[in-house]
Amino acid sequence: MEKNNIKVIKFGGDCLSDSKHILKAVEIILSEKQFPVVVVSAMEGITDLLLNGIIKAKGKETNVNETISTLTEFHYNITQESIKNDKVFNKTIQIFTKLIKKVERLLYGVSYTEEITDAVKAYILSYGERISAAILSGVLEDHGTESTVIETDKIGLITDDNFDQAMVNLEEFKRNFNFHAHSIYNAGIIPIFTGFFGSSAEGKVTTFGRSGADYSASVIAYGFDATELEIWKCCTGFTSADPDIVKDAVIIDKLSYFEAAELSYFGKRILHPLTIEPIATQEIPISVKNLCDPKGKGTLIITEAYVEENVVKSISQNDDIAMIRIHGTGIGYKPGLIKSISDALSANGINIFSTLSSQTTINLIIENNFAEEALEILNSFKGKIIEKINFVRNIALIAVIGEGLLRKRGIFGRILNAVSHEKVNVEMASGGASEVAIYIIVPKEELYEVINALHKEFIKP
Repeated sequence: MEKNNIKVIKFGGDCLSDSKHILKAVEIILSEKQFPVVVVSAMEGITDLLLNGIIKAKGKETNVNETISTLTEFHYNITQESIKNDKVFNKTIQIFTKLIKKVERLLYGVSYTEEITDAVKAYILSYGERISAAILSGVLEDHGTESTVIETDKIGLITDDNFDQAMVNLEEFKRNFNFHAHSIYNAGIIPIFTGFFGSSAEGKVTTFGRSGADYSASVIAYGFDATELEIWKCCTGFTSADPDIVKDAVIIDKLSYFEAAELSYFGKRILHPLTIEPIATQEIPISVKNLCDPKGKGTLIITEAYVEENVVKSISQNDDIAMIRIHGTGIGYKPGLIKSISDALSANGINIFSTLSSQTTINLIIENNFAEEALEILNSFKGKIIEKINFVRNIALIAVIGEGLLRKRGIFGRILNAVSHEKVNVEMASGGASEVAIYIIVPKEELYEVINALHKEFIKP
């Protein structure tokens, strides 16, 4: 199997939202000159439907019928509009009806036991991708092209035991998948992989969280040693700022792996935060493209650094954060304290975005909805060294991102100067933690003004 013969093509849920979009996706697959390996998300809104169905099933058995009826009607209508051949249509209906029947049994199980385990929740949610893959396969058959659905919990895509934010064991996957990869390629039949989920070592379904199919596609590209990963969405991709905040934001033509990884943690999160990791060692480029504008300019993500004249490529933000402040006169001299704090929060599923420390204070940036829980956990550390712990809300973290930031003189000063012109106080600033990003924290109510000021300063005066 030669690397240059395979392209992995991933379609997000918004690309499979109706028959019009599905037919565009099929057109892209059939026009591909290389061997196309397809990865799909659940159709738009289906993961939320299943999630709500799980919650409702626990409360009342009769709610199961409502969820199943909606699930069936939605997929039936899309299949009817997308497939013209009666034989192919009936075959496709039979396949996804069996899948929905399994969802129904699982939801009744939740209703009877009145219990929602993480394992059962992950298993039910995986059916969104299983159904969309089956329908896309039927549409391809309707166009005279043979395809095969490959469910990612059955190919050795082994993850850790985290059911809703899992990470793949890449080395084990590579060993497990090598035979599958050669068999799939040699068969010459278009494979359609289910995104979003894998399985633990014990064989239980685990999921990768929102936009998890991006990560799945990257893992599959890694497994095939593909020449390219192409990710289709119904949005403009990476831009110089959030278009909802900056009206004249522009599409970014090219990003390095590091820049894309930083941007994936902020703002609208165009890609799943772990998308870059699997393919980085193989230097597989990623193209992010817009299905609603297939001939339009997308963003190419490559390993090589590319420095713009003004250095800064994007101003991004996260306004759903809180800052935990841990105070103590000797806190900076305590070896291993930050690790102990991090481990305690991680054990409870709380991710730390950033850590800033001094001799008397440790500042932790976390998701806003975890603030009270984190405070409760960290109160157990209060004692001889830690004197006080509190948290600050109504703040926003802004990231100024671009290759060459740390080597360009005066950038930090220009950032602070642009913010000061808006008469906004910078609560905290950090540079050096990443070679391609400088972070500042400002009051949340000043976010729009600050981002527009920085965009004007560096990107579009």
